[in-house]
Amino acid sequence: MSGPGKGAAELDHGPRGLVIFLNGTSSSGKSSIAAALLRVLDEPYFHMPVDAFHAMRTSREIPPERLPSVLHNTWRGYHRAVAGMAAAGNNVVVDHVLSEEWRLRDCLDLFVPQDVVFVGVHCPRAELERRERERGDRPSGLAARQLAQVHAHGIYDVECDTSTAAPLPCALRIKEFLPHRPTPTAFRRLLDKQRG
Repeated sequence: MSGPGKGAAELDHGPRGLVIFLNGTSSSGKSSIAAALLRVLDEPYFHMPVDAFHAMRTSREIPPERLPSVLHNTWRGYHRAVAGMAAAGNNVVVDHVLSEEWRLRDCLDLFVPQDVVFVGVHCPRAELERRERERGDRPSGLAARQLAQVHAHGIYDVECDTSTAAPLPCALRIKEFLPHRPTPTAFRRLLDKQRG
């Protein structure tokens, strides 16, 4: 790696794709917003949810002592797959949970900052807990445990609250933001902040 924010650029052989990066806790509504984005955006986009990468892994039980390493490598591979898709000229909607600090650092190192629209997907704790109970496919309290870290960096290009807005209005808000993206982008500001 030649330096932060240059990983995807090294693969570049033409126009790069745009990355709409949805970050929020489990059950915050990211996947629903991503599905709505694919319906309303004019250009072709790929929805690349991290859950899909976890689902690709063998279904055999992984020994507990190996699980942290396997999960870490899955996240790292996911980040590089997204960066590669964007570097090849594909527009991507990322559905992510930055619940560990290293994940954001890794993305800042890999993605071209001006090509990322960083979207904060917010939802209050009580509503997250209600959704978890209703879904029944997530460990109880998972979203609440993620809340403190997921938005700790505090900088976004655009933000949505899914307790007050449905997925389609959130997607339209993001779409309307795209032609008016300011510089520096949130990823650029976060990268500069990381460099200190």
